[in-house]
Amino acid sequence: MAYNKARAEKEWLRWKAAEEKKLRELGVDEDTIQQLHTYDWAQFKSERRFLERWEEWLAYLEWTAATDMDLPVVTIESLLDNIENVQLFQLLQSTDRNTLQIILLKLEGYSNKEIARMLAADVHAINMRLYRLRKKLKKYF
Repeated sequence: MAYNKARAEKEWLRWKAAEEKKLRELGVDEDTIQQLHTYDWAQFKSERRFLERWEEWLAYLEWTAATDMDLPVVTIESLLDNIENVQLFQLLQSTDRNTLQIILLKLEGYSNKEIARMLAADVHAINMRLYRLRKKLKKYF
């Protein structure tokens, strides 16, 4: 859904009017209210510019995510070689090869169902291995 500038401005004006009404009820002087209005308007415009540009970049980000990017990790050994955290390395090094193969396939973007088909295993078994690994990771981190 695209960013709607007119609707966002209308909502901001409605919010600001309610805030200024409440400030007047609390006895805040008009000069302070005007300064707050000017500051909030500048912040709103800044956010609006960001959101407008974000919509432009979103299409690019989705495109890059959809393209096949070459991962530096293609084997279990290269997976372990690229880990810099000592605790994580030790945990994964003690993990069995099948679970490491599942991790590697997950990094490549395969679903659990596809992994089960590739490894000739049950989907439940894949889910259980990933669950147990997550449980181990939670202990360490």
